[in-house]
Amino acid sequence: MKKRLGWFIAGGLLVAALLAGVVSSFASSSPDGLDAAARKGCTFDADDNITGGTCMVQQEQDHQMKDSPLADYGIKGIDNEFLSTGLSGVLGVAVTFAIGGGVFWLVRRRGGSSNEHTEGATSA
Repeated sequence: MKKRLGWFIAGGLLVAALLAGVVSSFASSSPDGLDAAARKGCTFDADDNITGGTCMVQQEQDHQMKDSPLADYGIKGIDNEFLSTGLSGVLGVAVTFAIGGGVFWLVRRRGGSSNEHTEGATSA
């Protein structure tokens, strides 16, 4: 049973990495509903800089993390946009899997195995 579970997890991880690494590059670059609502009320120039008006994005600019290594769905320092977006997606899948796996491992270790609980209940 453990072998089948291992193959299932590895297959799921592979599918998630492929989707994040390849398919994510074909996503629309147009702003989604949240971005469009946040930009409502401002005027922009050709380079997408705010030139006037009032909108939520103006207040957000003080808190943006444009200089972070994974800003704007890419990896800073990689000039190839397809590769940068793909690698950031794969990195996101790996980090999410590692954190989730770590949490499940800790919970399982802390709670003990289910066999210990059922054996004690049947022998009493």
